[in-house]
Amino acid sequence: LAGRHVKPVVVHTREAVDDTAAMIAEAGAAGVRGVLHCFTGPLSLAETALAAGWYISFSGIVTFKKWDGDDLVRMVPPDRMLAESDAPYLAPVPNRSKRNEPGWVALTVARLAVVRGVDPAEMGELVVQNAVRFFNLPIPARGENAPAASA
Repeated sequence: LAGRHVKPVVVHTREAVDDTAAMIAEAGAAGVRGVLHCFTGPLSLAETALAAGWYISFSGIVTFKKWDGDDLVRMVPPDRMLAESDAPYLAPVPNRSKRNEPGWVALTVARLAVVRGVDPAEMGELVVQNAVRFFNLPIPARGENAPAASA
């Protein structure tokens, strides 16, 4: 269906690594673009997705004390990384256990930046550009059609 309508797919998987890897390989071979949403591993599944041209998206889980996937964050190529709020769930620290808000994705982006050793603003720009490209969003360039600043 995604291939027929030239739309990307968003996949959230748990405890189905082999089935998901097979589906990604089949979909990728058919030219279907996709993203592993709220991804926490394993590394082998990320490798399968990346080989198929897919993206990897990280949520507030990367800010949790028990998160141990920094190697996973580092292995995703910069042009295939996304960040998400997964609102209303998985609020990043220091808001964990609260109802998540989309604006808190900046905390997730900041953590990704720390792990990758880059400036948070740079990481933010990177994931925005990737999201625009992946979802084919009609986002104007900076300054283009931007609302005027209020007095």
